[in-house]
Amino acid sequence: HAPRRTTSHENWVIFKGDIKFGAVVDEIVRRHEKGQPVLVGTISIEKSERLSKLLKKRGIPHQVLNAKYHEKEAEIIALAGRKGAVTIATNMAGRGVDIVLEEGVPDLGGLHIIGTERHESRRIDNQLRGRSGRQGDPGSSQFFLSLEDDLMKMFGMDRVRPLMDRFNFPEDEPISHNLVSKSIETAQKQVESRNFNIRKNVLEYDDVMNKQREVIYQQRDRILEGDDLSDKVNEMTAEVVGSVLRAFTSNSSYPEEWDLEGMLSYLCSIIPVQVRASDYDLEDLTPGRLEEDLVGKALDLYQKREEEIGAETLRQLERYIMLRVIDNRWREHLYEMDYLKEGIGLRAIGQRDPLVEYKHEGYEMFQAMIQNMKEDIVRYLFRVKVAKEEARPQPLRMVTSQPATKKQTTVHRVKVGRNDPCPCGSGKKYKKCCGR
Repeated sequence: HAPRRTTSHENWVIFKGDIKFGAVVDEIVRRHEKGQPVLVGTISIEKSERLSKLLKKRGIPHQVLNAKYHEKEAEIIALAGRKGAVTIATNMAGRGVDIVLEEGVPDLGGLHIIGTERHESRRIDNQLRGRSGRQGDPGSSQFFLSLEDDLMKMFGMDRVRPLMDRFNFPEDEPISHNLVSKSIETAQKQVESRNFNIRKNVLEYDDVMNKQREVIYQQRDRILEGDDLSDKVNEMTAEVVGSVLRAFTSNSSYPEEWDLEGMLSYLCSIIPVQVRASDYDLEDLTPGRLEEDLVGKALDLYQKREEEIGAETLRQLERYIMLRVIDNRWREHLYEMDYLKEGIGLRAIGQRDPLVEYKHEGYEMFQAMIQNMKEDIVRYLFRVKVAKEEARPQPLRMVTSQPATKKQTTVHRVKVGRNDPCPCGSGKKYKKCCGR
């Protein structure tokens, strides 16, 4: 690589944006008259079209390169290094395309870059500067800024205006002070830091959903790849019985204080086991014995369903119901997590970290979804009714002593010539109408 021979001029800063664009046009005209090619970088299509109108009023021929004319990028960029060429481009247009200087242009100072506004990222400003001085060619760059630019307003540079009014500083004279250049650099660093924190925060929120998504997709993959899901169903049945039992017995270790009727009623809404509270002796009853008895009855009931429906039919039913329930519950969970994310930022008012709150509540919602998913799967498998398709009766046939003779229908078609009138009545020739 050849050493760079580019010159970066000091920032040209003015109060008003209109004066800035006028100065940009004057600089373009000055360099265009001596034959030096100029590339002007803008941050938006609107700014590039505004500058184009000003150049047309001054009679300066130029090319506009922005996202609206992306198909002409290579052609326009190829001409940007010719003598007297003026090219207006947005910062995103024409990247990665080398600008070749015409013979004699290096003697004029090479390609001159003009930036009409500082970008939020210094990287994009450096990319704009780097379009000149390729492979050791000479070049130069300069940024024209105003206190009305978006970046300047964002970080309070407009507060410089009252200070300049106090000292009767003319509006049409550029502000040349190291403090201004350092303030611009500081503003860009602050914007970059803020954008980085935003991206980092979004990534941390997305990471919560990514971990949950991995768990769900792993479950779906195991269901799709597994041939026999009966063990998985038995495991879910035992987990559902255990979770219902713990929900009704965790508050007390004394069976007399359990809501045994409510627990059995809720369990029977999921698994239709024939059991009543009076079937158990409360003196010898423990949560472990009760869970063992209920799980055993539930598994025996499921074995009877397999004998009634058939093992092959039940295996297909298990796969279908599992996938259907998982998809429906996961879809609902995604909506609920979106609602949670929209309002979680308000937790900061109560001096709580929104991200920590989102992770905590998201985990609880995910666990509740898994539990509801298991209950739905078990409920459907125990209660779904499989209708057996009956054989359709065959239609009766008339039997005669003599076989029926089939008459062939002869259709006489008149051949239409290609130049004859079309028989559809359109008035056109047959080859121009239905004969196409």
